[in-house]
Amino acid sequence: MSQGVTHVASIEKRTGKRGTSYRITVTVGRDASGKLLKHYKTYTPPETWGEAKAEREAQRQAALFEEEIKKGFALDNRQTFEEYAAYVIELKRRQGVKESTLERYNAMLAQIFPEIGYLRLSDIRPAHLNNLYTKLSKSGGRQDKGTATARTDIKAVIKAQKLTRTEVAQRAGVSSCTLRKVFTETVSRDTAEKIAQVLGKKPEALFTFERDESPLADKTVLEFHRLISTILATAEKEMLIPYNAAAKASPPRPKRKPPNYYQPETVHAIFDAADAEPLKYRAFIYLIAVTGARRGEIAGLKWEKIDLKTGTVVIDRALYYSVKRGVYEDTTKTSDHRAMKIPQEAILLLKQLRREQLETRLKNGDRWQEYGYIFTQDDGKPMNPQTWTRWMSDFSTRHGLPHVNPHAFRHTAASVLIASGTDVVTVSRMLGHASVTTTENYYSHLIEEAKAAASDTITDVLIRRKA
Repeated sequence: MSQGVTHVASIEKRTGKRGTSYRITVTVGRDASGKLLKHYKTYTPPETWGEAKAEREAQRQAALFEEEIKKGFALDNRQTFEEYAAYVIELKRRQGVKESTLERYNAMLAQIFPEIGYLRLSDIRPAHLNNLYTKLSKSGGRQDKGTATARTDIKAVIKAQKLTRTEVAQRAGVSSCTLRKVFTETVSRDTAEKIAQVLGKKPEALFTFERDESPLADKTVLEFHRLISTILATAEKEMLIPYNAAAKASPPRPKRKPPNYYQPETVHAIFDAADAEPLKYRAFIYLIAVTGARRGEIAGLKWEKIDLKTGTVVIDRALYYSVKRGVYEDTTKTSDHRAMKIPQEAILLLKQLRREQLETRLKNGDRWQEYGYIFTQDDGKPMNPQTWTRWMSDFSTRHGLPHVNPHAFRHTAASVLIASGTDVVTVSRMLGHASVTTTENYYSHLIEEAKAAASDTITDVLIRRKA
């Protein structure tokens, strides 16, 4: 513990190859062992300044630094943004932030570090961040390695190597779904290189590589800004910096697009097309449509969470996918617990699916692994939630439908509820939003339309007279 509260600032002028700088030291007493407690800051004036002007500014910087120390700031000029970001990410991990979210953070930080990672926390200014946002918004701002498309028959190569697809997927460290995607779709360069290594081939012999040179969308750049702001806000909270530079920066302001939802006739067409699909996929479409739940929440449903007699479903868990952990189960996005009723049509499909799953289990014997999930692979293991997005894309192409994706059903459920006059609190709870404000912000245009319709109803009843 420090002894005494005296704050003394001293300035040391330094001249070297890089020009003149001033080392400011603030002494704040001694610790229990008698050692002086000191804080340091380096001020470097512009090269064009004269000596007198530079020294006056150094004196001013010393006074400001001393004042900051008096207020309790423990400024550490040696800790860089990259070092502190690693600390914050670990804090997030211990706080229970989902692995897929942490992987997203680390991917963004890989693009952030080359620009500001080397800067000390106390040296970061809004201009540094604005320059970063400008670079991200320009062509070539992406730092990913690009994508790959098979230029030969990968299935034939695997067969020639006398390997099974399961063996290739396991050795490459990718899911079976990702391996299937390699055969006909575009995948990441990393995935392609892993597959090529397992097959003992040069990546260029099996794949054609491309790099996306398009600029990042404003919405994506804003995500970078929010991550930086979170890290600097933690430093500010811990009194390592006097202010959060991100709060004073100017990130892009993307225009909020209205949520994509289906009209009733489109939903009917989707249901009609789904009747020609395997039972498992038909049941998934019905459930995600009538519940308004997130993709991972439906993918993570277990039989124990559904009462087929009362038609009640409880949503409190979800499936996620991360490169490190693969498919895993966790709480919902907002860690909520909600129960809702589902229609008889969905219950009938689930009863049929239950019988079909039991038959599949008997056919597989020891190969079946019981996890209790409603939607499973042939061996009982849970399905990668990303599979449903890819399947729906293929499904819409096969049937000549508008682009079908899981999240659009969620928006559709919200639009139906709001249009029917359901109060926003109920809509928010059904969707599992963190707060009613989230619902109001996201569906503001639909809410305003519903209010206008309600106003017209009052006018029709009270003012307008029948002819």
